[in-house]
Amino acid sequence: MTLNRLFITFGGSGLSPKAPGTVGSFFALIVGVALLQLIPMQTFFMLTLFITIVGIFEINKYEKITNTHDDKSIVIDEVSGMWITLMFAIASANKMSYEYAYEIAIIISFGAFRLFDIWKPSIIGKIDQKVKGGVGVMGDDVVAGLAGGMLTVILLEAFKYIFN
Repeated sequence: MTLNRLFITFGGSGLSPKAPGTVGSFFALIVGVALLQLIPMQTFFMLTLFITIVGIFEINKYEKITNTHDDKSIVIDEVSGMWITLMFAIASANKMSYEYAYEIAIIISFGAFRLFDIWKPSIIGKIDQKVKGGVGVMGDDVVAGLAGGMLTVILLEAFKYIFN
């Protein structure tokens, strides 16, 4: 496996025969949570930005070589989107005082990101359909990550009233 393929499949998680996007998102969640135990949020943000930018170029290379667009095994876009949602979730959970806020935030972030990544409402779907190359592949997931993050914050705020 080439380094390009290893990167865009996020260590091979995108090679899952069933639901590669969900599998890639789940692995991204696990790695993201682990990284946030080791590095500050600002560094995690910079890492996410770096992966997003490099992902655009690496996807462009892969698509040129294979003459394909948005191959199902490409999940580096899910990594970027999941990590964006996770940043919203963890930042919000850190301000919550109720028990298990951190764990609830992690679970909600996964569901919220997958909801927007699969459903592709509004601008997310337009990016997916109309923007070609690495920008299109990464772009819809970045916006899905932002939408998932906002939904996560709203739900965590709602849970605050339930648990307090």
